[in-house]
Amino acid sequence: MTDTVRLRRDGAVAIIELWRRDKKNALTADMYDALSAHIHAAEADPSVRVLLLHGGDDFTAGNDLKDFLANPPSGADSPVFRFLLALAACRKPLVAAVTGVAVGVGTTLLAHCDLVYAAEDARFLLPFVNLGLCPEAASSYLLPLLAGHVRAAEWLLLGEPFDARAALAGGLINEILPAADVLPRALARAQRLAAQPAAAVRVTRELLRAQRQPLVEEVIRREGAAFVERLASPEAAEAFAAFAEKRKPDFSRFN
Repeated sequence: MTDTVRLRRDGAVAIIELWRRDKKNALTADMYDALSAHIHAAEADPSVRVLLLHGGDDFTAGNDLKDFLANPPSGADSPVFRFLLALAACRKPLVAAVTGVAVGVGTTLLAHCDLVYAAEDARFLLPFVNLGLCPEAASSYLLPLLAGHVRAAEWLLLGEPFDARAALAGGLINEILPAADVLPRALARAQRLAAQPAAAVRVTRELLRAQRQPLVEEVIRREGAAFVERLASPEAAEAFAAFAEKRKPDFSRFN
């Protein structure tokens, strides 16, 4: 198990911490495997009632592009897709504490959380189209449900950063706080959830998710197939080459 994803307990709350702080928690294949393992372990442990995700000063800068290009997802069994399916299938409440940057999957995973608390200076970014790719984590389905079509289209199609106020207005987060207060607030709310009647919480959460849940895994798989296809596209090749060469990509040659 990689030490860049750590698990600790605070009573009935399992705290999953991204711990690659020098890289703004940029995610590698090993980190996705560790995240999946921690979610499955928490699911199987009856003493765990709530999961809390956080990353210190930065939630996550998204995929580590060097590792991503060296170990690209090739199908449903790839680490990133196993993680997304584990996240979507998690039956216990999920709480997130977001500080700093939340890029790509760092934003899309929030749509699977029940409670999300963010810092005043948190920044969110969905750069999939910018990279010649497409959405993941069922975000093409969940973000329009949360934020409405036009706001979700702006976030996904233009790939421009947005702040915590926009995330709050779009229903992606619950509350904006000073950075130092985000994790304490998230943990306090997680502990409040953990103190609630467990069966009542479980049934209520299932009812809240019942209308959308049958589609979520299907959309994750559909997006995943499109994502793998897009990775092999000339547009993605140009985007990644431009990133490596520190220049602006030129998509004018592609239709």
